[in-house]
Amino acid sequence: MHAILNLHEYEAAARACLGAGAWDYFQGGSEDELTLAENRAAFGRMKLRPRVLVDVTACDTSTRVLDVPVASPILVAPMGFQRLAHADGELATTRAASGAGTVMVASTMASVRLEDLAAVPGSTLWFQLYLFRDRAITMDLVRRAEAAGCRALVITVDAPRLGRRERDLRRGFALPDDLRAANLPPSSAGRLHEAGASGSAIARHAQSNFDAGATWETVAWIRSISTLPVVVKGILTAEDAKLARASGVAAIVVSNHGGRQLDGVLAAIEALPEVVEAVAGGCEVYLDGGVRRGTDVLKALALGARAVLVGRPLLWGLAVDGEAGVRRVLELLRDELALAMALSGRPQVARVDRSLVKFP
Repeated sequence: MHAILNLHEYEAAARACLGAGAWDYFQGGSEDELTLAENRAAFGRMKLRPRVLVDVTACDTSTRVLDVPVASPILVAPMGFQRLAHADGELATTRAASGAGTVMVASTMASVRLEDLAAVPGSTLWFQLYLFRDRAITMDLVRRAEAAGCRALVITVDAPRLGRRERDLRRGFALPDDLRAANLPPSSAGRLHEAGASGSAIARHAQSNFDAGATWETVAWIRSISTLPVVVKGILTAEDAKLARASGVAAIVVSNHGGRQLDGVLAAIEALPEVVEAVAGGCEVYLDGGVRRGTDVLKALALGARAVLVGRPLLWGLAVDGEAGVRRVLELLRDELALAMALSGRPQVARVDRSLVKFP
């Protein structure tokens, strides 16, 4: 077998490693999966305008996110139940992120406890927070994230209810008995194992537990009970970006939940410019969704993102080769980004600007 050269080849290799249920859970989008496809297609419609005769002897991919130094602007997106892909699950991903010098965003729905991830030497953790109807659960998660040394809270704001993920519905998807939502109390997590002839245990759990009544006042409440910087994930419009900035958040993640929530919305990269313009430097902006090449990272940076979050490709690396696979995916993207910076005449991240990208 030849060496895997890019993320697309990792995807094909992962499909051969994963069971059908886990594959569909990780890969699937909502309804017709239009947004899932658009997250990728939109990058292809944007063209680069390289500059030449610039000294690119050395290209530096390093930057800072929320004043944390990272080796590249490529962060690990929050992804639940990673032990479906590999026995080490989130532990392997956290070790790989630490080795690559980047941030790991740990999911509320992780299959390894937050405290165990925080114990990984050299790890820089942010904690992704779902808003629960039972505020005691939410408050406990915030307290644990603080105690574990997490550097930020990332509130997912686009999931008051779960999108209609038909791959999971068709399979009656549920967690296997030996895997659990390790951060949640048993009283909340139990239904995730309840398989059904139709329907998804993940969807049933979300409907029973997620706070469909959450508002910007809920974000204000989170800020009032924690000293950690707050990031909101799931913004796609200038209107909500302005509300986020006014609420005092430290950063916004432009995201459509990987095409898993409302189908037919803007691709994340298409929504990025209006969000960046709306916040006008008042908070950092990141992009989540569809990144598969270093040139994708470069385009996001050119449109104003401070960094990107990468999800599914890291699960592919995890499925294929555990920690080493995740590390290799991060390295491939970083190396592709460095080459793209050189070939576009931008040897430092700070020199990547809007003039680099042309829309159709």
